[in-house]
Amino acid sequence: MSGQSLTDRITAAQHSVTGSAVSKTVCKATTHEVMGPKKKHLDYLIQCTNEMNVNIPQLADSLFERTANSSWVVVFKSLITTHHLMVYGNERFIQYLASRNTLFNLSNFLDKSGLQGYDMSTFIRRYSRYLNEKAVSYRQVAFDFTKVKRGADGVMRTMSTEKLLKTVPIIQNQMDALLDFNVNSNELTNGVINAAFMLLFKDAIRLFAAYNEGIINLLEKYFDMKKNQCKEGLDIYKKFLTRMTRISEFLKVAEQVGIDRGDIPDLSQAPSSLLDALEQHLASLEGKKIKDSTAASRATTLSNAVSSLASTGLSLTKVDEREKQAALEEEQARLKALKEQRLKELAKKPHTSLTTAASPVSTAAGSIMTTPAIDIFSTPSSSNSTSKLPNDLLDLQPTFHPSVHPISAAPQVGSTWGDPFSATVDSVDDAIPNLNPFLTKTNDAAHLSVSSDVSTFTSRTPTHEMFVVHVFAPVMLLLTKLIKPHTY
Repeated sequence: MSGQSLTDRITAAQHSVTGSAVSKTVCKATTHEVMGPKKKHLDYLIQCTNEMNVNIPQLADSLFERTANSSWVVVFKSLITTHHLMVYGNERFIQYLASRNTLFNLSNFLDKSGLQGYDMSTFIRRYSRYLNEKAVSYRQVAFDFTKVKRGADGVMRTMSTEKLLKTVPIIQNQMDALLDFNVNSNELTNGVINAAFMLLFKDAIRLFAAYNEGIINLLEKYFDMKKNQCKEGLDIYKKFLTRMTRISEFLKVAEQVGIDRGDIPDLSQAPSSLLDALEQHLASLEGKKIKDSTAASRATTLSNAVSSLASTGLSLTKVDEREKQAALEEEQARLKALKEQRLKELAKKPHTSLTTAASPVSTAAGSIMTTPAIDIFSTPSSSNSTSKLPNDLLDLQPTFHPSVHPISAAPQVGSTWGDPFSATVDSVDDAIPNLNPFLTKTNDAAHLSVSSDVSTFTSRTPTHEMFVVHVFAPVMLLLTKLIKPHTY
């Protein structure tokens, strides 16, 4: 039975009615169930961030609205969903969050519904602070430290001195906010906080990798810096040593809760002699008396420290690569399962033979191809003039079959459009002698102008020819006698 509350079901139904699939998925990912957001809902929201027609501000606002809930479960899962989209979603999402003045105002959040609500409210306040700091860091440097290119030609290793001294403190602030989550293995008692801890664990490894490379770059340039720059650099390095101790404790908690030992990097401490060399160099720039130290000894100390930090960075990179490989294998396994399921569905369906008779398109094409072509410019054959056509297009009267054939034996010369009626009239006119001496042409005799509109006379039969001969011929003879001139 599903653990969703009645409120969750009603809220999801409301978004179903309004047609907002994104808001509905946000509600399903942030239900009152004491478990992490379901993967299918997170995957759908990630895909939404990659679609250009999805409104990113609306998606973010839906998550912010869920943080206004009084239940610690809903608020915590809203933060987890937001963090998941910031890490795995399209960069447009974190860009929008960075453009906002405020994100989560949960510094005073407290769920008084029970003892667990009191305990989890503390971690909600810390978690929201880290997400706010993560967005602020992106706003300041215009990139995510957990996604930057690493290595000898990475972003932090190739950064200039001035920019490096401004960027490393930003990483330190974000690292402080992450380590302030400060959870023990005994407090990871439910699926919600466990999901948040896993995201923080992955962020901690990637963030510390960028932090470590920034320190390597700083040490390589330290002895070439000016006095003020050396002072800032020394302060940064001292803070780095403190945070390395804290990150080691954080990784111990991860090991205690069951995270694979191979997924936890080995952190190598830099030699303590390096700190002394850095302090002596700064003192020499300030004009203080220091112990005599050769350049060779300083170079050796620096080389050992850089090698130690580089090995730490290599360990962090291997962990990150192993995680990427695991994610890739998981996606391949899911794709293989989907293919097998699809093949099973196709095997269950009956095999239908595809014939041309089953397709109306192919049937129509076949009928067109088998119909002989008609040459409209050729002389119509006699069969065309004697073809029996229906006498009434609306079938109001029975078809009349004449028994009398036309008298005129003149050849029928139809027009190009096959109008036999006009040809019949011409033949009748030619058969009547012209008895009027005032006419110069034989075809100028009283000629009945008959329209040859095809749309009007579409069903002419030999009956029409008999009608013309028996009715119009006597009339024409009478007219010629009346207009015959008198002889004097």
